[in-house]
Amino acid sequence: MLRSLFIQNYALIEELDINFGSGFSVITGETGAGKSIILGAIGLLLGQRADVKAIRTGASKCIIEAHFNISAYGMRPFFEVNELEYEEECILRREVHASGKSRAFINDSPASLTQMKELGELLIDVHSQHQNLLLNKEGFQLNVLDILSHNEGDLSVYQLMYNEWKQALHDLETLIARAEQDKADEDYIRFQLEQLEEAGLSIDEQEKLEQEADTLTHAEEIKAGLFRAGQTLYSEEGGLLSELKNCLSIMLGLQNVFPVAGELAERLESTFIELKDISQEISGKEESVEFNPTRLEEVNERLNLIYTLQQKHRVSTVEELLALEDEYATKLSAITSSEEEIEKQKARCDNLYNKVKKQAAVLTKARMDAAREVEQQMASRLVPLGMPNVRFQVEMSTRKELGLHGADTVTFLFSANKNGTLQSISSVASGGETARVMLSVKAMIAGAVKLPTIIFDEIDTGVSGEIADRMADIMEEMGESNRQVISITHLPQIAARGRVHYKVYKQDNDKETNSHIRRLTDKERVEEIAHMLSGAILTEAALNNAQALLKGVNS
Repeated sequence: MLRSLFIQNYALIEELDINFGSGFSVITGETGAGKSIILGAIGLLLGQRADVKAIRTGASKCIIEAHFNISAYGMRPFFEVNELEYEEECILRREVHASGKSRAFINDSPASLTQMKELGELLIDVHSQHQNLLLNKEGFQLNVLDILSHNEGDLSVYQLMYNEWKQALHDLETLIARAEQDKADEDYIRFQLEQLEEAGLSIDEQEKLEQEADTLTHAEEIKAGLFRAGQTLYSEEGGLLSELKNCLSIMLGLQNVFPVAGELAERLESTFIELKDISQEISGKEESVEFNPTRLEEVNERLNLIYTLQQKHRVSTVEELLALEDEYATKLSAITSSEEEIEKQKARCDNLYNKVKKQAAVLTKARMDAAREVEQQMASRLVPLGMPNVRFQVEMSTRKELGLHGADTVTFLFSANKNGTLQSISSVASGGETARVMLSVKAMIAGAVKLPTIIFDEIDTGVSGEIADRMADIMEEMGESNRQVISITHLPQIAARGRVHYKVYKQDNDKETNSHIRRLTDKERVEEIAHMLSGAILTEAALNNAQALLKGVNS
């Protein structure tokens, strides 16, 4: 629960440091004194967006810090999941700088606003007047049933199943859309594949064809060159082989008188053999080369086919064309098997839907049981609040489609008069009636949720007299069982019931206005309640009434 609150340089507050206790406490003060400012500061601790305009004029930043005792509320898992240090004395701090930068801390460790908001929802419930409008929201009404039915586990299982089912539906839609697109492209893909298959390409074909084309194109030039080379080697008169043979004979004749000539003869003989082999190969090549216009035309046609395919598909190699051929074949295979995939996915969706529907029925059963409990509790709580003829009914119906929270829609129906037609609260309840209904709902669910601190901001608007006493009874009861309830009120009947009474007030000096809050002494409390009874001028009668009111509460 909230132990202390420190505010510095926020709106009209220069510095405020106040301690709070357990049970039921009240805060009073004139309109505009700063009660809403304090709630705004608490809102920053609950993760609300910061506005630099809220920083006190002339200050560089504002600081809001609160200390909570959380030892009795089982919050350790939150800190473990978020990798934050757990302390039984939990500290939330928010800093907002004039530059627009905002920083959040949990137990002096930097934290995100999401983490602060999540933790704040476990620590404090701030109920302001506009929250009464939640009574008309289906989500709030459904949440009331879920809280009272304690079906958090079943709801979590349902939402996991639901999300899996929705993802499966999304995957099915993607499959169908892709199949339709592929179907539209099938003729195109098939044509491209058949064209590439008919081409019958091989990896090294292009290089070989290009070389053959060069040879055929220059056949006469090549043949003439080979002939001249052959003649140079093997001409009977002046050919290299003939001269080399003469050199060999000379060396052989000298070897008996000049031994080195024998070694040279061996080398000349080796060279002669090599040149003779080359000569024969040149002669063979010359015979093989011939100008063949028909073959050249065939080669050029084949190359033109390859070049055309490369240009069409915007690639530069046969390897890339073969890769495209494989890709088209894969796509065509996928198209032919897409119907089977779609049928499998439809079956999966149907299976998941049946599971989700079954789990939704579990939620519906729990909510129907909780609905009967809500009807009984709300009737018993509202009768003492000046509604002797009240009827309260929870109407449940089935959604057209399953939603994230199940198959149910919930509407709270209400009538405060005999034989009145049951209608939604927003249609028939007055402001005061709505406030009493909302207080009763909060009291009902407070017992089912371990919420340490509840702050009511003028929930008593529109009521007075005995009804205010009964509302005070409820808030006082809620303040028991290790819970803290703080009520900001304008009603003396409720102010008199608080275990502790705080007053918010403004003070002016020559330069500025400051808002403050302090705990009232017993004497100050009598005077404050007397002011609430009679106005600005204290009368003896008002003081006596205030004393009587406080005495009646404490007796």
